[in-house]
Amino acid sequence: MKNSIYILIFFNLNFSFAQETAKVSGFVTGEGRKIQAASVHLLGTNQKTISDSLGYYAFENVALGNYTMQISQMGFQTLKKKIEVKKDSTQTFDFEMTDNQNQLNEVVVSGTLKAVKRLESAVPVEVYSPVFFKKNPTASIYEALQNINGVRPQLNCGVCNTGDIHINGLEGPYTLVLIDGMPIVSSLSTVYGLSGIPNSLVERIEIVKGPASSLYGSEAVGGLINIITKNPTNAPVFSADYFTTSYFESNLDLGMKFNVGKKAVSLLGINYFNYDQVIDKDKDNFTDVTLSERISVFNKWSFQRNNNRLFTIAARGMYEDRWGGDVRWEKKYRGGDEIYGESIYTKRGELIGSYQLPFEEKLMLSFSGNVHYQDSRYGTTSYIANQKIGFLQLTWDKKIGRNDFLAGIANRYSYYDDNTTATKQAESTWLPGIFVQDEITLSSKSQVLLGMRYDYNSIHGSIYTPRVAYRWKKNENTIFRLNAGTGFRVVNLFTEDHAALTGSRDVIIKNDLKPEQSVNANLNYIQKINFTGGTFIGIETTAFYTRFSNKIISDYATNPNEIIYDNINGYAISQGISTNVDVNFPTGLKMILGATFLDNKNVENGISKRPYLTENFTATWSISYKIESLNLLLDYTGNVYSPMELPLLSELDPRSPKSPWFSIQNIQFTYFGWKNFEVYGGIKNLLNFTPKQNNPFLISRTNDPFDKNVQYDSAGKVLATPDNPYGLTFDTTYVYGQNQTIRGFLGLRYTLR
Repeated sequence: MKNSIYILIFFNLNFSFAQETAKVSGFVTGEGRKIQAASVHLLGTNQKTISDSLGYYAFENVALGNYTMQISQMGFQTLKKKIEVKKDSTQTFDFEMTDNQNQLNEVVVSGTLKAVKRLESAVPVEVYSPVFFKKNPTASIYEALQNINGVRPQLNCGVCNTGDIHINGLEGPYTLVLIDGMPIVSSLSTVYGLSGIPNSLVERIEIVKGPASSLYGSEAVGGLINIITKNPTNAPVFSADYFTTSYFESNLDLGMKFNVGKKAVSLLGINYFNYDQVIDKDKDNFTDVTLSERISVFNKWSFQRNNNRLFTIAARGMYEDRWGGDVRWEKKYRGGDEIYGESIYTKRGELIGSYQLPFEEKLMLSFSGNVHYQDSRYGTTSYIANQKIGFLQLTWDKKIGRNDFLAGIANRYSYYDDNTTATKQAESTWLPGIFVQDEITLSSKSQVLLGMRYDYNSIHGSIYTPRVAYRWKKNENTIFRLNAGTGFRVVNLFTEDHAALTGSRDVIIKNDLKPEQSVNANLNYIQKINFTGGTFIGIETTAFYTRFSNKIISDYATNPNEIIYDNINGYAISQGISTNVDVNFPTGLKMILGATFLDNKNVENGISKRPYLTENFTATWSISYKIESLNLLLDYTGNVYSPMELPLLSELDPRSPKSPWFSIQNIQFTYFGWKNFEVYGGIKNLLNFTPKQNNPFLISRTNDPFDKNVQYDSAGKVLATPDNPYGLTFDTTYVYGQNQTIRGFLGLRYTLR
């Protein structure tokens, strides 16, 4: 009897206790998809969890009462909501997160070769999500960068329309392009490597403005662009994005996810671009825009391993056939002197991967390799080039007290050969290196980063690149960063300067070109302002200074028939100030506004001169307004550039020596009222700007592209004749902007989660 009473009492107590707790569960979603690995925390308790692959989370035995639930995840605004846990066995609380791509905070970045919160990084990094680039849909990442402050896609050839990326006024070879942190797009492929990366596979793009050679080595002198691809586990099951323009350009992006067994997920992306219309609106008998057919296939695998260790591997193959020139050109004229055309065949393969070694210490082995083959004809000039690059890196990440260490060893092998007279034999280069950095937490408000890299170039010898960074967090809304360091760049001229291969100018290399070196500093300031009612303003301002020695300059002015390359006999300066302002209103209005003031100059023999194709001022904007009641999104994007110095051929050249102020503006309407579908359309180049405006022509002597009727005096100077009144030769280097007029576009997106 006594035992029965005890059992009854225990049962009643247990029943009462059960009534005092409940299970809390639900789903975390954002931007129409389930959010995996979101951190869910009941504030004021030790109960924390993360959402699974379906966005589901659960807490067992939550005591009854009122709580604040906090949900955070990379790329989304941290969400806090009050909940009340009542006497129910299970209670459901679902949370919808908001993408924070317009804001300065809450984004995890890898600008220091390790994932950190953006505002906790000592190195300033700008992050842009696919949502940003959808505001002005483009066929390549190269074009998509036109609306980022301080970043300008620069066309280098008026016929074949190849180009590079300028950061803070520095030419494309100063910018290192990475895919998933691996130096995959460089040297020869800077001209074409940013084309054909399937936009459907891009998770975000990180941009570091300023030298980063202490971590990434050569080519990261002016900055770096890191294209982060999607984790296959988090990617949609299927996505498709197709758009066309009134120029009859067609672009298709496809993405597909496959589960392979229980421990592997594969993500396949395909990009196809086609433009085959011969258009000559400026009436010079040359194509306004290069005709192109391009296909790119990207496949990424993610493998599940014990202890959540990382193992991903990806490969990409790309083929492109492009040509521009005389509107009568056909492939039978390729390489001949009958009808002028520039025809380029490109084949490219890439392999990248990361494997976390099975040790208690965090050791990451990363690797990449690419092969690039190019068969080009610029009129009668043949340029056939072959490049192979292999890269292997091992990093060790360790926290000890207030010190957060990162150390690594790397080796890079580069092979390059072409058929030009400047390349007498194939060049093979080894570049082993070792680097170390230590982020030291001095207090809750300040940290300092010390870094050093040593590389040994098999041709140029030892290269040291130290850096230091300091971050001071005055409060949650005010942050200062100071960075300083050095950079270097080993030059391969013909893989980088496309102007050296086109037109009729002879290439003159005065001396053996020495590696470029730089010393730099920048001061970064972030201010966040939160207003009552939900309005948010973020302001980020950076003042930067870089001084170059041994900078290689291209001289178009001394002789109009030559491009003369040499290391500068003096120094070069790149300095300025850049500001970004993000504004979010609770009404659905969002704005990203940016402006950069530049002062770039080459100083030789006490004479200062601004380089060609370098603006003093640039501004960008992206204004979005969402009308929820109509399921409609309006995006207005644009940029504006100040005048740039342009290369002329003679004193009689009638073209303007400077570009005008010009602006490219776009508007887009997106309807998202259908499940899984988005329909979008709009107008590009609203102001109908083209470089031909206020100029009699862009490409000189398109009527005589092989200079058969050009006459010279005894000194080699072009004579002005009745057939050639301005004393010009055929030349394609006078180009500073895209040559497409106003045009409409229409597209359709489908996403299956």
